[in-house]
Amino acid sequence: MGSLRSLRQAAGSYFRLYERGASSSLRLMRNSNLKRINGYCAKPQESPKAPPYTYSHRVPLHKPTHWERKILIWSGRFKKEDEIPETVSFEMLDTAKNKIRVKVSYAMIALTVAGCIWMVIEGKKVSMDFLSVCSLQRI
Repeated sequence: MGSLRSLRQAAGSYFRLYERGASSSLRLMRNSNLKRINGYCAKPQESPKAPPYTYSHRVPLHKPTHWERKILIWSGRFKKEDEIPETVSFEMLDTAKNKIRVKVSYAMIALTVAGCIWMVIEGKKVSMDFLSVCSLQRI
């Protein structure tokens, strides 16, 4: 038992020393240039330049198609097709499409309610006709 415990302690201390040495060498590699490690003496590298595709604060624009122009008019954003600019923002186009979706859904609700009422009226007409036919057959 005693030898097993001492073996564990020795292995633990060995791994702690190994980790300490490995972490210090990694720290040196991170802080220094690769060329210095190889023994070359070179000036430090310049910081990388900003990429050419940096985000500008302009909103991306889109040239609307004929159908999208109709949507912009139907949504009430513009009165005539002549008033629509050459390019519009995607946000404006999405807003117009959402307004059209809402209007279409309201129209579908109204048509569904009207259809239900019409079916009730037609069903009552049929039942009245059916009752009148049945009463005539009894006589």
